[in-house]
Amino acid sequence: MSVTNDVVARVRQMDPDQKEFHQAVEEVMETLEPTVDRHPEFVKMKIYERLVEPERTVIFRVPWVDDRNEVQVNRGFRVQFNNAIGPFKGGLRFHPSVNLSIIKFLGFEQILKNSLTTLAMGGGKGGSDFDPKGKSDGEVMRFCQSFMRELFRHIGPETDVPAGDIGVGGREIGYLYGYYKKIRNDHTGVLTGKGIEYGGSLIRPEATGYGTVYFATEMLATRGIDLKGKRVAISGAGNVAQFAIEKVNQMGGTVISVCDSTSTIIDEQGIDPEKCRYIMELKNIRRGRISEYADTYKAACFEGDNVWDVIRKEGIKVDVALPCATQNEIDEGHAQGLVNNGCICVAEGANMPSSPEAIRVFQANNLLYGPGKASNAGGVATSGLEMSQNSSKLSWSRDEVDGKLLNIMKGIHKSCLDAAEAYGKKGDYVTGANIAGFVKVAKTMVAYGVV
Repeated sequence: MSVTNDVVARVRQMDPDQKEFHQAVEEVMETLEPTVDRHPEFVKMKIYERLVEPERTVIFRVPWVDDRNEVQVNRGFRVQFNNAIGPFKGGLRFHPSVNLSIIKFLGFEQILKNSLTTLAMGGGKGGSDFDPKGKSDGEVMRFCQSFMRELFRHIGPETDVPAGDIGVGGREIGYLYGYYKKIRNDHTGVLTGKGIEYGGSLIRPEATGYGTVYFATEMLATRGIDLKGKRVAISGAGNVAQFAIEKVNQMGGTVISVCDSTSTIIDEQGIDPEKCRYIMELKNIRRGRISEYADTYKAACFEGDNVWDVIRKEGIKVDVALPCATQNEIDEGHAQGLVNNGCICVAEGANMPSSPEAIRVFQANNLLYGPGKASNAGGVATSGLEMSQNSSKLSWSRDEVDGKLLNIMKGIHKSCLDAAEAYGKKGDYVTGANIAGFVKVAKTMVAYGVV
């Protein structure tokens, strides 16, 4: 049995119910096998074993009072996975599906994603099974304040810097940061995704969506192709999807889909800038359902199916796919449907949205496939830029931040290809991303000794 297989087996034995974490570890470890012989020091120092064990896991209760004056109780998490190359860094997710397995998979992925950005950020993740949907601003505020009453003791600008994720947008970050500042009497860059008025960075809301599109264009360029005139399928209707639509439009592509947890919209005329603004107003301000889009514009609405279900069943032509919703949204059948309908490129805007079986279909059919830890790293990269601005008490212009984001995504793309070729897997973005991110962290851990 190989070292990496031993690690996977050990994780499955120690954490038998954490299926999402198992999936993430297995996907990474099978691609790190080429590093074992080349770096015996990693084996000797048990780097592979140490990489999959969080430095610290915090689980806590979050009691709060709803608008009916009834006490509610949720569970909070913060997994501080690895701070070899910088402070723990990773978002907070508020969603009913949140559990320790999901937080650990996200935190583990964050180690390699943050390493790829070349910025000084370690990997972590947190969140709660609290659902902000349908809650009043007062309820969300009281929950966030209760959540921060425990979290504050575990974070700091040089220790752990959380950000937003699913269910945690500008409103939630504001409440969290306001309460942190109150109880610590300290105005520091301890959270990213903040409002511009109190230390946030321009382009931060756009960064994950923009970065995913930038990465897709870099992949397409390796085959002499660009986005102009391409039909692009996007899943989700939140922040990442919205700004991916915006950037695809700017680059001359046509976005034909958007979805939320209840339905999918297929707009063969394309989701142009006016329609994109409608989606932003619908989801961010009115917090409505995407099915309302079909009532406003001439578009097909499919209840109960995600984008990839619809594309497969309806035989809808797609050139580029950008999954921007959630983990494991694309299964093997969806992947084959994309292949059958002409897809040439998949860039992940969400974290681990493609199942292992789906990834094998993409690779077997020679699709350009960008894994999330590389293609959606634009969000955390810009969080890193926000941290830099906070530290220096500066604020960069929109063009400055966007230019830095573009260069970071180009750098990540090149790092993936270079690492894949160096380790005998030319053109394999999965192997390239994992090895490029891992080697930097591993070498640092070796330098520190056993700590």
